[in-house]
Amino acid sequence: MDCIFCKIVQGEIPSKIVYEDDAVLAFDDINPEAPVHVLVIPKKHIASFNELTAQDGELLVKIMESIQRIAILKKVDQSGYRIVNNCGADGGQTVGHLHFHIMGGREMLWPAG
Repeated sequence: MDCIFCKIVQGEIPSKIVYEDDAVLAFDDINPEAPVHVLVIPKKHIASFNELTAQDGELLVKIMESIQRIAILKKVDQSGYRIVNNCGADGGQTVGHLHFHIMGGREMLWPAG
């Protein structure tokens, strides 16, 4: 498999890890769009949000709990942050591995741009 995020999980590509547990890895985005910009991925390869099944329910809970922990670690839990998942080409997904962006550290205007 030629998935860049799987290679990060396997340690083949270095990253600045922010959080890790048995199912989830989170690391700073290399092209941040906000002062805090962390990518949160499952260690299990899932191509996109559309590929999730009922069997992934526990994994999704772990991902959401990790996002809460990371917000605290990055000190944006009180000021606020955005959680983004891009799904498919028209949704802006550029890496074929489920991932969530945590962005904060400044006012996050809508629409994003």
